[in-house]
Amino acid sequence: MTQPRLRFPDGFTWGTATASYQIEGAVTEDGRARSIWDTFSHTPGRILDGTTGDVACDHYHRVDADVALMAEIGLPAYRFSVAWPRVVPTGGGAVNQAGLDFYSRLVDTLLAREVTPLVTLYHWDLPQSLQDAGGWTNRDTAERFAEYAAVVGAALGDRVPTFTTFNEPWCSAYLGYGSGHHAPGEADGSAALAAVHHLNLAHGRATSALRSVLPATGPSSGQVSITLNLAYVQPASEQPEDVRAAEHVDALANRIFLDPILRGEYPAQLQDDLRHVTDWSFVRDGDTAAIAQPLDVLGINYYTPTIVRASTTAERATWTARWSDEVIGALGGVPYPGTDLAVQVPKDGPLTAMGWLIAPETLTALLERVHRDYPGIPIVITENGAAFGDEPGADGVVHDADRIEYLRAHVAAVHEAIGRGVDVRGYYAWSLMDNFEWAFGLSRRFGLVHVDYDSLVRTPKDSFRWYGEVIAANGVA
Repeated sequence: MTQPRLRFPDGFTWGTATASYQIEGAVTEDGRARSIWDTFSHTPGRILDGTTGDVACDHYHRVDADVALMAEIGLPAYRFSVAWPRVVPTGGGAVNQAGLDFYSRLVDTLLAREVTPLVTLYHWDLPQSLQDAGGWTNRDTAERFAEYAAVVGAALGDRVPTFTTFNEPWCSAYLGYGSGHHAPGEADGSAALAAVHHLNLAHGRATSALRSVLPATGPSSGQVSITLNLAYVQPASEQPEDVRAAEHVDALANRIFLDPILRGEYPAQLQDDLRHVTDWSFVRDGDTAAIAQPLDVLGINYYTPTIVRASTTAERATWTARWSDEVIGALGGVPYPGTDLAVQVPKDGPLTAMGWLIAPETLTALLERVHRDYPGIPIVITENGAAFGDEPGADGVVHDADRIEYLRAHVAAVHEAIGRGVDVRGYYAWSLMDNFEWAFGLSRRFGLVHVDYDSLVRTPKDSFRWYGEVIAANGVA
């Protein structure tokens, strides 16, 4: 018997997402300067398979064909990011018109195919020149970001309805400056917390800058958003110390962004917990008011729950941001970045190729929590997807039943949240195509479309066709 479809509200947005460094390539063309990911990926030992984003999917030269793929399944919306070093190569000052022209052509190509663009201004590719001056630990970077946001908003705002300031500032701060697993590869808890604040401040400054240049009415409504990779945090046990560790990580992962942006304040308990790491002097008078600009929509990226336990006294005494594999094995988990008070532990169950637990019910729970604690803000799922060991079959097609089931279950989880009163207005699958998966290089595939990295030929997977059916039906079985 065919399962009944879970239909979504009229006007619900379906889309896919990508990021500039992961797909564009052309890293030295048309005036683009180096980013921190160019530097990081060319540093021996940083990328699992030794690859870089120099070519990636070569999207820079294949825009027409890639947008045609979107049109093939009637994709209503596409979320992409602008490469800051392609538009403002040194991070501030002179604008590279060739870079702006590329994104303007991309927007026009999308609109010609009736695909609505959602622009993300920052998906981790900070201009290297700004990193040389301190990157996100330097307060001045927030001001340069606001200037860059105004440049892009003025150029594209007549055709783009929504601009997202940041994608996953958690990763930029904690993986880039806390654990060193992402560019720029630093490992300092105090630096990570300073980066969090300056990213928050940059969001606030950029939101104001965008609203000064975007049209308030018309086809392009001038909406501003931010995308956060919020965590559904669970304690490893019901022991009080583990429950307390989960509360601490929730504040460190979620509330350190949500509270200043939506409430105009940082969690007081978190500041007390980490005074041995930083004195928080980077937070100046007026900063939280600057951060708390009205938000039109909140983007949420979600893949897997987070399970943590409290660290022991002995572990805290020898804490280091960069643990060896042997020490991680002995810990039975990974130190949570940005703090010495918690360890992230694995959990039994079905896993993706990233080692991430598949638990779609936790997405429903997270959405309910956000709706309850931060009422009145519309939500869009701006990323959700899974990596599996995709290989074409004898017929040349990837039959990715595992991915289809992952997506189906998570789309159903979103539908459940909507049924419980959560204002979710869209869902973007990650990702349109296989791409450069950051520190994993080309070794992990998230795409609905298979990319042969030798020939760069695109081949739609079964999940691509399946997603087209979901879009056409505005629902899922």
